[in-house]
Amino acid sequence: MIDFHCHLDLYPDPHEVAAEAQRRNIGVLSVTTTPSAWQGTSKLAVGRPAIKTAIGLHPQIAVERKHEIGLFERYLPETQFVGEIGLDGSPELRASWSDQELVFERLLRASSEAGDKVLSIHSRRAADPVLDMLEKHGGPNTPILHWFSGTQSQLKRAVGLDCWFSVGPSMLAGAKGKSLVAKMPKNRVVLETDGPFTQFRQTSSKPWDVAEACRLLASLWEEEHGAAEQQIRYNEGILLGLTP
Repeated sequence: MIDFHCHLDLYPDPHEVAAEAQRRNIGVLSVTTTPSAWQGTSKLAVGRPAIKTAIGLHPQIAVERKHEIGLFERYLPETQFVGEIGLDGSPELRASWSDQELVFERLLRASSEAGDKVLSIHSRRAADPVLDMLEKHGGPNTPILHWFSGTQSQLKRAVGLDCWFSVGPSMLAGAKGKSLVAKMPKNRVVLETDGPFTQFRQTSSKPWDVAEACRLLASLWEEEHGAAEQQIRYNEGILLGLTP
């Protein structure tokens, strides 16, 4: 299985986590928060084919890092994956909204021009603006809404825009998360941890904790664990172009 949203470079010992994920044959989409982190973070994947590195610019630091858009465009051809990008409508980030929009639009435009990218997208308290941007500038790429927390109507709109969804143990632990995941098309759901920023069993989530997300999905879908795992693996193959 694959952890489709993990901040691998932000663990205290990222090489140890990367090595253990590879040993367990757990795939990792290692997202970055700044383009300047791309080169260093991508080294974690060297010799570890189960790990892929995404280039991103997190909306929470759009003001401080908007000058790195050029770096994003420079390194973009080196990867199929983009993330973490998006918008954040939290009250404490209102002052940065115009910069967030500028950055997100530029990154989407660059990704669309490059084509065939998988995008891991942050949309906390900003589902409609994110979907508006995807309608205008999403292009031919595949958007995955990471830890989607919008309304049921926004979820329906996202499904209509062919979005995918990455869900983790933390999202599946609450009533709202469960109700949203229950309405997501099963064939567009993949797994994530958002480690190390989430907790599992009183410690930072690790990529192999996607197994818990799969267990919770099986319960929510009222399926045997093996059937849920088969569905997830099939979805992963479709998303990565490995399943005909």
